[in-house]
Amino acid sequence: MLSDYEPDFFFEEDKMGMTITTGSVVLEKDGSNLIGISIGGGAPYCPCLYIVQIFDNTPAAKEGTLQSGDEITGVDNISVKGKTKSEVAKMIQAAQSSVTIRYNKLHAEPAQGKTLDLILKKVKHRLVENMSSSTADALGLSRAILCNDSLLKRLEDLKRCEGMYRGLVEHTRRLLRSYYDLSQTYKDFGNIFSTIGVRELQPRASEVFTKFGEIHRQMERYGVQMIKQLKPVLADLGTFLHKAIPDTRMTIGRYADAKFEYLSYCLKVKEMDDEEQSYHSLQEPSYRIETGNYEYRLVLRCRQDARARFAALRSDVQVKIELLDNKHVQDVVQQLQRLLSHLTTFYDQCHQLLDGQRFFPIEVDLSKGAFTYESVSGLLQSQDEEEPEEYNVAEEAKETSNMVNSSGESQPLISMD
Repeated sequence: MLSDYEPDFFFEEDKMGMTITTGSVVLEKDGSNLIGISIGGGAPYCPCLYIVQIFDNTPAAKEGTLQSGDEITGVDNISVKGKTKSEVAKMIQAAQSSVTIRYNKLHAEPAQGKTLDLILKKVKHRLVENMSSSTADALGLSRAILCNDSLLKRLEDLKRCEGMYRGLVEHTRRLLRSYYDLSQTYKDFGNIFSTIGVRELQPRASEVFTKFGEIHRQMERYGVQMIKQLKPVLADLGTFLHKAIPDTRMTIGRYADAKFEYLSYCLKVKEMDDEEQSYHSLQEPSYRIETGNYEYRLVLRCRQDARARFAALRSDVQVKIELLDNKHVQDVVQQLQRLLSHLTTFYDQCHQLLDGQRFFPIEVDLSKGAFTYESVSGLLQSQDEEEPEEYNVAEEAKETSNMVNSSGESQPLISMD
């Protein structure tokens, strides 16, 4: 027993700049005769008995005074100095309905536990997160993982939801652009036929062309009106894609950071436990353990704080993803219904404009040059410019003969019939 040795035999406790305060707390036991704490340290290696973990939904967790890393100095006014952790556990179980725990509370700053080693472990967990287990094992990367993490599936569903919304927004934007181009085509048709109707001499044809043009102009107005009504649909889909999902992703980012920090502390605790076991197996003393194991207790406190932040952010992420799923189900149905409703209204309006109209046949007066096209005229002109040289000579001779005849002289040398 540690109490059998002289006090000068032990090292002085190395508190690493941390302070402690003394206190006591009365805890009511649960139905299993437990208070919900895990104990570490104690004889024969460590002079301090300390709390390793506070379990959830237990009397100690609900009371909230005790924390990981706090030293237990007495149970029901009985000192536990020099006792083993098994003996202290039996003392707690031997109490009836409640037990009084005397403790030395450890006051530690979380920044003291964020060493370079922990930061490197955090980076390693980020890298391993996107690796398969076989790859990480092949590379020899030790890591801590969360078993049965249901949130991973929800995150994958969020990625699929984001991809679906991105495609829906892009398709809707292209659809509205296509309808805008179609409306401009209707407008051009209307302007052209209205111009033809104004210039047409036949009354019947003029009326038909003018009416046909006005119908297309009205279709263009209906199209622009439909596009204006559908723009809020695109804006609502964009709000979900560019605001709701990024906000959830930001929360997920904070959750992931807290998760990797918590896993890093868990890995650090495991490594320190393995180090302690190796010293015990070799029966060699450890300065850290013999001076109160304050470094280990600091990591335990940091792990508890990191776990609390991780649990809070995890709950926040789950709530946000749940709300996002509900909004997704309701929003998609509502926006698609609005889209189909406005498109149906547009097509019904266009159908009413054209339904029952009889435009053809019509009579149109065509001028003689109606079917004379610039391309054909140019071709004929080029053919005229390439007439044979003999024809040009004959024309000159004919002009000469005409000049001679007009002067009363002889007949032309060359005559063209």
